[in-house]
Amino acid sequence: MNTEVTSSDATNLSSSPVGSFKDLGLAEPLLKAIEDAGYTTPTPIQAKAIPLVLKGGDLLAGAQTGTGKTAGFTLPILHLLSQKPAENPAKGKPRCLILTPTRELAAQIAESVVTYGKHLDLKSMVVFGGVSINPQINRLGRFLDILVATPGRLLDLANQGKVDLSGIEILVLDEADRMLDMGFIHDIKKILARLPKKRQNLLFSATFADEIKRLADSLLDNPGFVEVARRNTASEMVEQAVHMVPQAHKRDLVAYLIKENDWQQVLIFTRTKHGANRLTEKLVKSDISAMAIHGNKSQGARTRALAEFKAGQTRVLVATDIAARGLDIDQLPQVVNFELPNVPEDYVHRIGRTGRAGASGAAISLVDREELKYLKDIEKLIKREIPKVQIVGFAAPTKIEPEPPRLLRGQQPNGGQGQKKKQGQNDRRPQGGSKAPEQGKQRSFGNQPNKPSGSRKPNNKQHSQASQSTANMSEAARHQAQPQQPIYAADLNVPRRPRGNSGGGRTNGGGNAGGNSTRSSGNRGNGSGNRGR
Repeated sequence: MNTEVTSSDATNLSSSPVGSFKDLGLAEPLLKAIEDAGYTTPTPIQAKAIPLVLKGGDLLAGAQTGTGKTAGFTLPILHLLSQKPAENPAKGKPRCLILTPTRELAAQIAESVVTYGKHLDLKSMVVFGGVSINPQINRLGRFLDILVATPGRLLDLANQGKVDLSGIEILVLDEADRMLDMGFIHDIKKILARLPKKRQNLLFSATFADEIKRLADSLLDNPGFVEVARRNTASEMVEQAVHMVPQAHKRDLVAYLIKENDWQQVLIFTRTKHGANRLTEKLVKSDISAMAIHGNKSQGARTRALAEFKAGQTRVLVATDIAARGLDIDQLPQVVNFELPNVPEDYVHRIGRTGRAGASGAAISLVDREELKYLKDIEKLIKREIPKVQIVGFAAPTKIEPEPPRLLRGQQPNGGQGQKKKQGQNDRRPQGGSKAPEQGKQRSFGNQPNKPSGSRKPNNKQHSQASQSTANMSEAARHQAQPQQPIYAADLNVPRRPRGNSGGGRTNGGGNAGGNSTRSSGNRGNGSGNRGR
């Protein structure tokens, strides 16, 4: 397959006149839906991509976020499918597949399909992970024309035989660069292997890198090429600025800027999930309504937070880069980079949430001195220097709110470490006369006499020495220096419970013991194999 494009082949959108949607050759029901949505003039990417897709050939399109590229492929796909009936229709057998990297983007594309196709007799649905698969399986039991999906959940459904991809006529890879960044290339290859060889392929990407070029070479056949702006550039409609501020003062500065400038709708990006939660808590304490959205949130919580933010019920949405792609928020005026991203391209996608579809917007980045290297990489990518603006009127706090210690894996917020789980493990006993080491001693389980509960006295001198020796240790080191928890019931002086079935030994490396509850078996069965599920 050939995707070589010379400068003369590429479409120069800046010099091409943009007419109306009626000039693009779309069906009347689509024009009516566009009018109902309040649109009259296509964006540059729509004006050039739609005619190319309607011709039935492959397309490689590069457009920065916020240019309307979703409608650039949704509208012509709806037109093509409405003009040609399915050859061999069957339940769970879509004709068009649209792959996206994130759940939020998948939901928004599915919403666009419904909006533009409301006057057509075409059925569509969206599938993604993070929610129950059963309703999706039930919906796939009906006739279907357009399927919007994330790669992981689609593969799950395909492997279970719930979706038939052999009838795909049009394949769309949206935000292809992001899918590769998130490691979906292997899933994409598995999905491509299930598709018919003869189909129309559309690849949309906000940025172009070598990986995208290789994917295009293997996927597209003599494609048309459309590029809206210079690759990897930020929108010229976004006013960018940098505030130099120490990391410890950033949360206070954000609260100050929101109140001082009376921002009513602000999207703030943090580098980590923990940082998103901490900033949200700070803003709420400052009487600023805020919600966080990141990978640890359930799909329901993420959908609810986004809906309330769009509706103006929540003033601030704090997000990690999972939300940097595809979020379409009308007239979003302000984006704040609480921390600069490690990857320069992510900066372009972050600030691309504002200044969309010709509207103006502003993006402010809070930069600590340790982040200057990230700032230089970003300025090199976008080929411009971002002005550094002095903050007037902000008084740095004299008392810095301490950072709480990060919890170790399995550690509980109250300071324990999975104590409920360990208490359950204390009831585990070995067979017969097996021995277990405890603090360097070999203790025989079967011959251990019962001691009164008060027979053990703490050694205060040893305890005092241990406290002094761990005073200067880090949180993690102190945790590791703690005495090892007893393993067996005998070590805790807990009387042994009678075994319900003396002949029923342990199975599966610590599962049921002679008919005990299956819950314990499920949690501990097969050694460590089931613990990660």
